[in-house]
Amino acid sequence: MGRAAEMLGVTPAFLRSLDAAKLIVPQRSSGGHRRYSRYQLRLAQRARDLVDEGTALEAACRIIILEDQLAEAQRINEQLREQRSSGSS
Repeated sequence: MGRAAEMLGVTPAFLRSLDAAKLIVPQRSSGGHRRYSRYQLRLAQRARDLVDEGTALEAACRIIILEDQLAEAQRINEQLREQRSSGSS
């Protein structure tokens, strides 16, 4: 956790708060240490950016979750459009 916090320029407490908010739930090493994926680190960086802009942590987490859901919905819609256009040829 310390290395991840150092990379992002945040405190370990900030990362623990993201875990508590269920924004990122890291894997655990055999020794019980938190292990973050690159994707989780990107989410944590986005949360930090929003908090730095004055957004409350809970609101920042909700914004990130909604952004992620929107991106997934857009990806699915694009796939469906591609399937529809290739099927109608």
